[in-house]
Amino acid sequence: MNLQLESTEQYQRALKQGRKAHRESVHQGRYPYLQALDDILGDTMVAGQVDLGIIEIPIEKIVGTKTSGRTNSFSSDFMPLLEEHSEFATKWRKLCIAHLGDEGIRDPIRCYEYLGRFYVQEGNKRVSVLKHFGASSIPGYVIRIMPNYAPIVEIQCYYEFVRYYPLTKLYQLMFTQLGSFQKLQAALGYEADHVWTDEERRHFSSAFFRFQDAFKKLNGENLNVTSADALLVWLRVYSFRDAWEMCNSELMKSLQAVWSDVKALSNEAAITVNTGSLDDGKFRNKRFFSMLPSYLNVAFIHELNPENSNWVKAHEQGRKHLKSVMGDQVITQAFFGVGAGDEAEAAMETAIKNGAEVIFATTAPLIAACRKTAARHPDVKILNCSISMPYTGVRTYYSRIYEGKFISGAIAGAVSRSNRIGYIASYPIFGVPAGINAFALGVQMTNPNARVELKWSCVPGDPVAELREMGVDTISTLDIPMPGWDQGNWGTFHVFPDGKTELLVSPYWDWGAFYVKLARSILGGDWDSLNTSKHGAQAVNYWWGMASGVIGLEIADALPAGVEMLAQILKRDMTNGTIAPFHRPIVSQDGVERNDGNTYFTPDELLRMDWLCENVDGCIPGYEELSEKAQKIVRLQGIYRDSIPPVKEGVLL
Repeated sequence: MNLQLESTEQYQRALKQGRKAHRESVHQGRYPYLQALDDILGDTMVAGQVDLGIIEIPIEKIVGTKTSGRTNSFSSDFMPLLEEHSEFATKWRKLCIAHLGDEGIRDPIRCYEYLGRFYVQEGNKRVSVLKHFGASSIPGYVIRIMPNYAPIVEIQCYYEFVRYYPLTKLYQLMFTQLGSFQKLQAALGYEADHVWTDEERRHFSSAFFRFQDAFKKLNGENLNVTSADALLVWLRVYSFRDAWEMCNSELMKSLQAVWSDVKALSNEAAITVNTGSLDDGKFRNKRFFSMLPSYLNVAFIHELNPENSNWVKAHEQGRKHLKSVMGDQVITQAFFGVGAGDEAEAAMETAIKNGAEVIFATTAPLIAACRKTAARHPDVKILNCSISMPYTGVRTYYSRIYEGKFISGAIAGAVSRSNRIGYIASYPIFGVPAGINAFALGVQMTNPNARVELKWSCVPGDPVAELREMGVDTISTLDIPMPGWDQGNWGTFHVFPDGKTELLVSPYWDWGAFYVKLARSILGGDWDSLNTSKHGAQAVNYWWGMASGVIGLEIADALPAGVEMLAQILKRDMTNGTIAPFHRPIVSQDGVERNDGNTYFTPDELLRMDWLCENVDGCIPGYEELSEKAQKIVRLQGIYRDSIPPVKEGVLL
């Protein structure tokens, strides 16, 4: 090979590419040259400097120069802009010859790193040559410039990167969401503080390089996410071993299967909460009438059996109600006692082989199996009974029980004589604080002097006994799981001095009404109307309430006539939307005004509520206070789940 001639031809190609990039930048109104770090930084932006020594720099992370002296010699992609007869071109070609020959480009460059991007002080032409030839990295002596800390996501994520860099020593691992490094460690089977060995780093980098290539081919660089972000989304469904075992085309196909979730990361409205506005089978567009299904094959996947789980029993009753109401329009399948792992995946695959077009998985721990099945079968409609899950391929569903709790609180406040009312909450998960607060606001409406004593069933102790010892005369416990259920000790009841109790009211869950309404909406063509917005792909969470018929209210016969009338009025107005429990002045326990009386909380604000009203005595328990069973649920659905360190055996969210 004539290296001199080859270097000249390579410079001509690089020059052509550089001038093209320059023209496109000018045409699009972008700065057409390299960025200069000195022009970016201000004196107040720098917290200090850290000498990193010589490290291997991902060449795609090199974006500019330290000073503005050489910026005009290169296009924004580091390709040359100066004539091929210039001194600059001569030096570029010499480096090209070294790269193509036996010598290679060995001398490390010198540069500064700021917010994960590198700016060259010495070695711009070396970077240009290696970028032109598609090199993946280059050795460099690096000084890190630390930005001043600020409550900005980019800065917070960078500080998190700095904490974890000593463990991974990889600059490719830049994330846009906090907590991602811990999730990656867990997904790889490492403890949170595991220091990667050289072999582990090489093993990871080799597979990640192929993953990055698939990410770029899908135009991932045009999204506001990184390839590392995309990897975490992918690892929710696949294992890192799969990245090694898949060929390039299989890896590409697997990333395409979760691509809508990757795009949703950069979507400001990634989760849409549907509060029950579906048309219930009223066709929007008769033009598509012939394309709609005439019946549905629906499968239900349960972790437990109806005999030992009231939750499963309620959903099984819901399935039977669906079949009873819709007759030949539905075929149903049911799987019980299914473990939340490979067993659940196998059950879903069996259901699909049996013709299932819709799958309802009735507990949150089944979400991982739902995700994996959805990636393999994008045409199957898969739903998980949980809330606020950020997956476009799996929809979630739950009920707005806080509406019934508000009415229960109003009744409790009206009948209490001690002004001490007990409330037993289940788990600190999405929507539960809203239920506590709605109950407290109901109490406040009918009895401004009453206090709500809050206890939790998910921590050690006997909450009912504790409340009785405190002199509480009215207690609200868990809700009736289904219509027609014997109230027993469910719901809200009055406690007499002799220890006897009298039932007052209880909200109940009507899963049959939900399944019928959703099945009709699918048959009516409403499913696809919810999965996109102006922001792009969205996850859909159904969160329906009394207006949809999925939450009801059992009112006891023993309720005083005036209180019963109040309950019926509140029930009517809650159903028709006249009453909104949180549309009123609200002050929380810490004295903060949460509502001046003129604001309607959004569904997301209600779901993620993590404060308690001023008339509530008690607090939300921390993760370490919970029972082992509760911890598993809270890890998936907890209001503070994002702050819980992930575990390598758990589901990656």
